[in-house]
Amino acid sequence: MHQLRIATRRSALALWQAEHVAARLRAAHPDLEVVLVPVVTQGDRVQDRPLAEVGGKGLFIKELEHAIADGAADIAVHSMKDVPADLPEGFVIGAVLPRADPRDAFVSVRHARFAALPRGARLGTSSPRRQCLMRAVRPDLEIALLRGNVDTRLGKLDAGQYEAIVLAAAGLTRLGLAARISEYLDPAISLPAVGQGIVGIECRDERRLLGLLAPLDDPPTRTCLDAERAFSARLGGGCLSPIAGFAELAGERIVLEGLVGAPDGARVCRDRIEGTAAEAALLGTRLAERVLAAGGEELLAATRDT
Repeated sequence: MHQLRIATRRSALALWQAEHVAARLRAAHPDLEVVLVPVVTQGDRVQDRPLAEVGGKGLFIKELEHAIADGAADIAVHSMKDVPADLPEGFVIGAVLPRADPRDAFVSVRHARFAALPRGARLGTSSPRRQCLMRAVRPDLEIALLRGNVDTRLGKLDAGQYEAIVLAAAGLTRLGLAARISEYLDPAISLPAVGQGIVGIECRDERRLLGLLAPLDDPPTRTCLDAERAFSARLGGGCLSPIAGFAELAGERIVLEGLVGAPDGARVCRDRIEGTAAEAALLGTRLAERVLAAGGEELLAATRDT
């Protein structure tokens, strides 16, 4: 294969990620021509409603997968937090890049810290996970829908539509906007989404493609992602379900923390598990079963019924 085509969303962040992957591929394979195939996804088209109401996070990647299936592209670059636990048959995550900062970022023009927000302040986010966790700590806040790409969200904040917004720190940093971050939220307050901060490359399960992607794969990040995605897969939560899962690796040991919450933040089932890196996926499944047994099943059922 002398040319490799990358399907990508058209947002500035998605294009940055795709170009970053392209540069890594060109460095690993000097004779390879790498081209981008920009695609507009349904998730990008629908900006006036929560993603959960129109099909969930998968709306950001379905068209990219279709581009591969139709032969218009060879691989797709994703933010792994947007990738559902189950991939289409015959598709795999061929490589994951080293994880960037996984934390959520509190961004405000007037307030330096999340705790400094006045009672009743309007906080913008579109994520059920963030809505739940922000409400769990500050039930007095008004949590309002915030959709759009990073620039659009920052523009709405600057226009005064929100007192503050919460975004992924990794995305702001990749776009050169780290200076906009008022505070990095401690995972103890805002446990990151499964896969947050990780760029993944999806492709068909074919030896030639996996061979090209192999030099880009980061084993420590892959291990953490395996644990987090196994946790999410076992939960089987819908797109309305506030779910978080975050793994950290220390040598041959891995610690995974996960939770399921109520949308209003009134109840959160949270637990952690530790074990060897070699059993990352098994630990994810075990932690999910513990969270489900501790009340997570009831919380998930409630969001499925809404």
